[in-house]
Amino acid sequence: MRYFSLLLSIAATALPAAQGAYLGELTWPEAEQQLATTPVVIIPFGAGFKEHGPHIPMNADAVVMEYLVKQAVEHKQVLAAPPVLHGWLPAFRDYPGSEVADATAFISYMTSISEALVRSGAQRLLYLNLSIGKASGLPLGIVAREIRVQHGVPTLLLNWEDMETDEIAEFTEQAAGGHGDEIETSINLFLQGDKVQMDKAVKDERLDTLKDYPGYRPGLFARNPGDPAYSDTGIFGDATKATAEKGRRAMEIMQQQLFRAIDGFSQEPLVEQTE
Repeated sequence: MRYFSLLLSIAATALPAAQGAYLGELTWPEAEQQLATTPVVIIPFGAGFKEHGPHIPMNADAVVMEYLVKQAVEHKQVLAAPPVLHGWLPAFRDYPGSEVADATAFISYMTSISEALVRSGAQRLLYLNLSIGKASGLPLGIVAREIRVQHGVPTLLLNWEDMETDEIAEFTEQAAGGHGDEIETSINLFLQGDKVQMDKAVKDERLDTLKDYPGYRPGLFARNPGDPAYSDTGIFGDATKATAEKGRRAMEIMQQQLFRAIDGFSQEPLVEQTE
């Protein structure tokens, strides 16, 4: 009996870990089969080029997106759709960047992508938004709701801030931040340190722009000196406090949160088709 148990133990450790795939790397018969059996399809969004201050490459969102999707594909039973690199990013409109300025056009585009995946057999759609919830997350939330209502397919929108936890705050030193800051710079030092120009990193915590009253006040990085939201750096935070180790720890936490979302969402009940 002990010998048999040992064999089972060895066999279990020899089994490969759950692994997903990139839809673009499959043939159509493979894709058709896997869409029918894989619980979650990820639709990843990360701006292909968006300002992150004078020190971080404009591909910062896309690089984080690629890293997290890679981890998901390597460790979870997911299918990753090709990434979306252009989106609705009004806070950065004064700067060069990959924005679809018409929010309705972005909604229409993302809806069409989603419906194509549904027609192809996707069981559940996870929108991975490497932007904030009250920016690109607003139109993506509309898409997620409409796909659920119109097609009966479970959807989940996971925004950047959904993957941040109090653990990250524990090793953050800046007084305030949120864009091109200590944490985002640290993440880029970890993921693409050779492209980060720390000699140009600045501190711009914009403490005078913070509010202490309720309500949603859309943020802005204005380049008009007459605008109260004027920024000559394009950042919010203290990038000078960034380190690659902080970036490694932040990405580990965000990856864990993504995995939690995938694990939970993959159990979401499917709509039963009735005659």
